[in-house]
Amino acid sequence: MKISILEPIGISACKFNQLRQDFEQLGHELVFFSDRNEDENELIKRAEGADAIVVSNIPISANFVEKCSNLSMISVAFTGVDHIDIQACNDRDILVSNAAGFSNESVAELTLGMIISLYRKIVGGDAITRFGGGRGTFLGTELNGKCLGIIGAGAIGLRVAEIAKVFNCRVLAYSRTEKQIDKIEFVDKATLLKEADIVSLHTPLTSETKDLIGTEEFKLMKDSAILINTARGPVVNSKALCKALEDGEIAGAAVDVYEKEPPLEKEHILFTAPNLIMLPHLAFATHESFDKRIDIVMDNIKLWLEGKPRNIMN
Repeated sequence: MKISILEPIGISACKFNQLRQDFEQLGHELVFFSDRNEDENELIKRAEGADAIVVSNIPISANFVEKCSNLSMISVAFTGVDHIDIQACNDRDILVSNAAGFSNESVAELTLGMIISLYRKIVGGDAITRFGGGRGTFLGTELNGKCLGIIGAGAIGLRVAEIAKVFNCRVLAYSRTEKQIDKIEFVDKATLLKEADIVSLHTPLTSETKDLIGTEEFKLMKDSAILINTARGPVVNSKALCKALEDGEIAGAAVDVYEKEPPLEKEHILFTAPNLIMLPHLAFATHESFDKRIDIVMDNIKLWLEGKPRNIMN
């Protein structure tokens, strides 16, 4: 069979050569493309004749699926698969697997970093210092003892909770499935929003979670509360977030995800919002997580070839 890795996903030349030899010994051809190209026609060319492909967060449409007649498996080098046309894959009996767990630590750590950056005004403090200023009336906020509300109690959300306990935080959680976990209180969404000092989002993007946080949700939050989004951009309504920050309904926010992958258009509404830290979707991007990701996505293919598929998303 032919397996095509359509983009770099952090694979070094040495690692690729090792993988190629591994797959050749199993009787399969492994092809690798060293640049990222989101043009669909180019992607179709790269996937020509492939039985399985590897792709990260580049959108895969029904047209792509239709044009790739040999395709039987997509190993997604990402946790979320909302950029893959799952229905088109189901119609063709194409298995879709994800890289479950590769970025749990990296996303959880950045989440805490974003909280501390907001509370201790790290970004603003850097700017003031560079422009020759001093502390002036700057006063930060301590994380110790705060109430952290986690929306989406999956592996990443629970890892954030675990780290937050070190800071003596009270942890609330809202999830589709209520769980029994020591020192985590599962509550409804409204209760979480009303009581949390920090609301951190860790839910996938579905029809149910789109605009999960909007105008009404911001009205429930404390005016001293902060919002952290390392989940998916459309989980938060950007217009509502901008207005909540402008009106002082919440004290601040930090986001790493948007309606599209950065770079963003210059007119994006969040660029006008006060007390907002914006990052270019880098929560998952560490040396360690990329190494894990390569192993997971390639093992997904090997297990599929053995008739033992895992991390199935359709």
